[in-house]
Amino acid sequence: MAITYKDAGVDIDAGDLFVQKIKPFVKSTMRPEVLTDIGGFGGLFALKKYKNPVLVSGTDGVGTKLKIAFLMNRHDTVGIDLVAMCVNDIVVQGAEPLFFLDYFATGKLKPEDHAGIVKGIADGCKQAGCALIGGETAEMPSFYGEDEYDLAGFAVGVVEKKNIIDGSRIKAGDQLIGLASSGLHSNGYSLVRKVLLERAGYGVDDTLTELGKGTLGEVLLTPTRIYAKTIMALLKDFDIRGMAHITGGGITENTPRMLPKGVQALIRKKTWDMPPIFKLLQKKSGVDDAEMYRAFNMGIGMVVVVPKKQVEAVIKKAAKLGEKAFHIGEIVKGRQVVKYVEK
Repeated sequence: MAITYKDAGVDIDAGDLFVQKIKPFVKSTMRPEVLTDIGGFGGLFALKKYKNPVLVSGTDGVGTKLKIAFLMNRHDTVGIDLVAMCVNDIVVQGAEPLFFLDYFATGKLKPEDHAGIVKGIADGCKQAGCALIGGETAEMPSFYGEDEYDLAGFAVGVVEKKNIIDGSRIKAGDQLIGLASSGLHSNGYSLVRKVLLERAGYGVDDTLTELGKGTLGEVLLTPTRIYAKTIMALLKDFDIRGMAHITGGGITENTPRMLPKGVQALIRKKTWDMPPIFKLLQKKSGVDDAEMYRAFNMGIGMVVVVPKKQVEAVIKKAAKLGEKAFHIGEIVKGRQVVKYVEK
């Protein structure tokens, strides 16, 4: 008896249905420069209005935050995380996000359920101002469980060569502004699950007074904040000399990545509002401050360096753009590290 591809666990018809379901989401992200429709072998994007363009690319995934989505059976926000982790990386070099592509792999494709993942990706693209011009959907039975999937993606942006931000102009006396995170973003979830779900024994449906409204699972699934449009707006009006996206490695490891030789970042810990989830994690894990600031963003998702005279104006502008911004420290002479002070 002949065996079909469907008998082996791959349903081509389900794949076709999935494409039909996600088409409206993809089309909602289009920009005038996009020359192709969904379904082609490659996405075409025409660069315009640039004299000496430099393409900037970034790739990432959502990581084990997906485990929380599985436990919650909620899949409409992790796509935002996917876009955020990629576009936030490229904007730190001054690049405007242009387009995004995703890779979605699962044990069993469920068009009705999984279309929500792509809707989340499209929502993230709209927040970033980029087009979702392509992707890949892979049904991989026996490689992933039926209720499991993985997400990866990459973003491409562009910046005029003369406007590239690489941190080389940062000098002692410049000031550090922190843009508030929405929570954990998409880093440290292996430790989060170990501490809160395994050691503390909490369930994703538990409501904890320390966290305020919502269940623990809802707090943990809060989407990563996308800073692209805010950064693009700030670049038009201010002299931004360096930026750091605070991801895995926390403030401690990511901030030095933008620093030139001869300077360090002096960060004042109590200058911003820390989301309750970090306090809960530290309380239940018992880890010290050094480990917390090395593992998590601690409430700061992006660090921006500006001249001292522009600090107040940048914070006010950020507020008008819907962003909470804090004056968190300054650049001093030193050796490309972060030094923390309590006040």
